[in-house]
Amino acid sequence: VCWGGRPQRRGVCEKVMTMSPRKPNSAVRKVARVRVGKERVVGYIGGEGHRLQEYGVVLLRGGGVKDLPGVRYKLVRGKYDLGGVEGRKQGRSKYGTKKG
Repeated sequence: VCWGGRPQRRGVCEKVMTMSPRKPNSAVRKVARVRVGKERVVGYIGGEGHRLQEYGVVLLRGGGVKDLPGVRYKLVRGKYDLGGVEGRKQGRSKYGTKKG
């Protein structure tokens, strides 16, 4: 997706789903299909737990997930409809968690 020099883009979540990573890893990773303009991309939802639903507005940034094929973007936690990770004490800025 050509973003015209923009570091982040806003998009609308079309579907929240899970993916299994490539070998040798094993997990259930949370991802979302997001509409950015007219294009559809898949973004990774980092952190433990989320309340993202269909038609939720999210902020996308670059940086794929190495063991998930086709996932080239990450969703920014704590922005728009994707809340921060609750109960997070360390590394809060990466997960959109407020202090206290």
